[in-house]
Amino acid sequence: MKILLSEWMKTKRTPVRWITFLTPVIFAALIVWYFSFRTITADTQISIFEAFFEVWATMVIPVGAGLIPGIMIHQEELAGCFNGFLGSKLPRRDLYVGKFIMLALLASVSTLLGVLALIIGSSLFLRISVSWSIFLRAAIMAMIGTLPLLAFHLWISLAWGMGASIGIGSGGILIAALMATSLGDQIWPFVPWAWPVRLSLLTGAELLDLTGMNLPSSVMVSDYITSQAVKGFIPAAVLFAVLLSGGLIWFQKWEGRKLTD
Repeated sequence: MKILLSEWMKTKRTPVRWITFLTPVIFAALIVWYFSFRTITADTQISIFEAFFEVWATMVIPVGAGLIPGIMIHQEELAGCFNGFLGSKLPRRDLYVGKFIMLALLASVSTLLGVLALIIGSSLFLRISVSWSIFLRAAIMAMIGTLPLLAFHLWISLAWGMGASIGIGSGGILIAALMATSLGDQIWPFVPWAWPVRLSLLTGAELLDLTGMNLPSSVMVSDYITSQAVKGFIPAAVLFAVLLSGGLIWFQKWEGRKLTD
């Protein structure tokens, strides 16, 4: 807990807090504002769901996963070229895990805040009774898919710096966008940047039952969601374990980088 409190205090004079808390609210507000100019129909909730999670998971998450770890590690780099960070009396393992947990908490809070703002905005301004449980489950799925990316970018930020982390995250936008189309139907379980968008959109299939369309039964929809989720969860869990454990082992012997920025 002390490590997490310390990590939180380190974000005080950085843009991390603004990015975490302001970005999701602004994004949700833009979605609500856009749909306020459109006719509200039975399909509007599905359109809102897809618009939010497709853009959030294909653009915001890849950039955020590269930007926030980059900023946090860059701050440590500027503080005596990692001397304060590496010179701590705390075990190296605790330092690394503490940094990752803070990243995971920031990413989770940001996603949940965006969804809650979207639900509230849709209810107040669009007069739509949103199926909040489906939206929240989609947010959880997106967060699960984000964890391997955070573990990857934490390692990259330490080893190569903020520029490399942001650059790779920006490239992830294109990969995630492609994987969200039919091009990724077969290979998405093996592409890390596809996991947030593909996993989050799975729960949207439940919204189809609310439109009154002649669709497969709820049991069939549930079986489909479960089978597809397992396809994503297994490789995501394996890669997450490899990246986090690999980063920990590497960090035990790491002695920092020369200040290049």
